[in-house]
Amino acid sequence: MKVSEVGDARVRGYLFVLGQSLRTFLPGDVARDALREIESHIRERLDSADPQPDERAAVERVLQELGPPLRVAQVYSAELTVDEALTTGHAVATLRALWQLATTTIAGFAASLLLFIGYAIGASFVAIAALKPVFPNNVGLFVVDGVPQSFGALFPGPAGAEIVGGYWVIPISLGVGLAILVATHRGTKGFLSWWRERRRGLPRVTLREPGR
Repeated sequence: MKVSEVGDARVRGYLFVLGQSLRTFLPGDVARDALREIESHIRERLDSADPQPDERAAVERVLQELGPPLRVAQVYSAELTVDEALTTGHAVATLRALWQLATTTIAGFAASLLLFIGYAIGASFVAIAALKPVFPNNVGLFVVDGVPQSFGALFPGPAGAEIVGGYWVIPISLGVGLAILVATHRGTKGFLSWWRERRRGLPRVTLREPGR
């Protein structure tokens, strides 16, 4: 179908809003590449579209099948960041993918919250191991009148508290912390893989072939 100036204006308007939306989620150069890819896809769809009952309806049908510009930008950027995280395995890319899903999907928000708690707990145990040799009297198991009150680092400690735990706290806390961090990171990769596979089971919004 050959698109008239009116139809082309509608497409350009859609692409303008989409470009603005993409730039809120992606770096400028990546957003421009994404916009060109999506525009090429739209033009191809329009070339092969059935102009019935009229051009306006055909153009709207193509754009509606693609989705609202903001939603397209959200899913496109999420897929890019998830692919990067799973391909590289870098911590920064993984955290960026989690943040992207947390701000655009309900499942991503819930999963990211749980995973953040896991990372925080693991990092806390590692911090305890690092602080013990520096502040031996402020790190360990705090016991008041024979009753354990807390474990960790307190500045100052509770009144009348006795520190239970020598330098053996260091290897135990380090081991526990690293184990939690590794388990949480594996859980993160598992969630990102699940999300990507789930997206592959839905109509493609982002135009790219799986695995690209």
